[in-house]
Amino acid sequence: MFGKLRPLIFKLDPELAHNLAIKALKYNYAPSNKIPKNNCIETEIFGKKISNPVGLAAGFDKDAEVYNSLFKLGFGFVEVGTVTPLKQYGNPKPRVFRLEEDEALINRLGFNNSGADIVSTRIKSNPPNGLFGINIGPNKDTSNRVDDYLIGLRKFYNLADYLTLNISSPNTENLRSFHNENELDELLSKIEKEKKTLKTNVPIAVKVSPDINEEDVEKISEILYQHNISTVIISNSTDKNRENLKNINKVEKGGLSGKPLEIKSNLLINKFFKILKTKIKIIGVGGVDSGKSVYEKIINGASLVQLYTGMVYQGPNIVSKISNELIEIIKNHGVKNISELVGTKKWPWLVTLERLYNHIFYVEKMWINRQNTSQGS
Repeated sequence: MFGKLRPLIFKLDPELAHNLAIKALKYNYAPSNKIPKNNCIETEIFGKKISNPVGLAAGFDKDAEVYNSLFKLGFGFVEVGTVTPLKQYGNPKPRVFRLEEDEALINRLGFNNSGADIVSTRIKSNPPNGLFGINIGPNKDTSNRVDDYLIGLRKFYNLADYLTLNISSPNTENLRSFHNENELDELLSKIEKEKKTLKTNVPIAVKVSPDINEEDVEKISEILYQHNISTVIISNSTDKNRENLKNINKVEKGGLSGKPLEIKSNLLINKFFKILKTKIKIIGVGGVDSGKSVYEKIINGASLVQLYTGMVYQGPNIVSKISNELIEIIKNHGVKNISELVGTKKWPWLVTLERLYNHIFYVEKMWINRQNTSQGS
């Protein structure tokens, strides 16, 4: 169905098409997808079991209008926002661009949302039917960005299963300065202190940029661990890597998401996983649109994934498609659950080492068998 409608939808301005999708979901014009129930794709995060590891990333349901309709599409978890303390319009239009040949989007929305008061009232009147996260960030013109995160924590800590600190949008000026170890340490220290004041254990996730280096990964990992952060989300959109894109919209300013981000995201996930291991869970984002793309994120170290751009290109049945493909992949690997595959990617040198070990083991076994045979005769 979506395949037939897509050419018509793609003739519309991308932001208009998005707004129409929100209205369709609000009035239940979207399908309720049948997601295969299978223990092998069930997983757990924040102390709760979910039916599959595929979540919807923040950015789609910015104002928390349709999260329960999104659960009907099969998502294992849904994250809304980014929500700021005060309502803001965001950046001037046009601010969303499709790159069809690249299966990508560029956006420079700029945290457009209705503000924390309206969003919190909406959530209170319509309790979520599944694992639910709220992504929070600062207003563009705020005088104190740390205080804005604290306002978000106070407003939403008892309305969500987890809160995400968005420190990585490329569309809010200097927001990525929170990747600096001193600024990140200050932010997380105050979040930790405020949680104690509120007497809450709400899990905190931190969403990082894909445009960080090895040294940043090490420093950020250490700070996340020091402040008892539950999860790191890797990664937000990138404002780099445009050289190999085909669509003319590649020149537009903003954050690039979708397939061109996939490999970069996977490499970053693996770097974080090598340091964090199982201490802090990783949610992988960037280029997720198939069972294979989820599998790649998982073996690189992600426990769960999120998508958004993939649904723009493949439609509302994407979770059902991914779940069926994942079940086959897991079956072919001979494991009982997807969690057994987390961080199991074998790099070329490791594969060579394993083959050498197996060869030595085989030769040794043959030698022992010959020895036993000669002794028996």
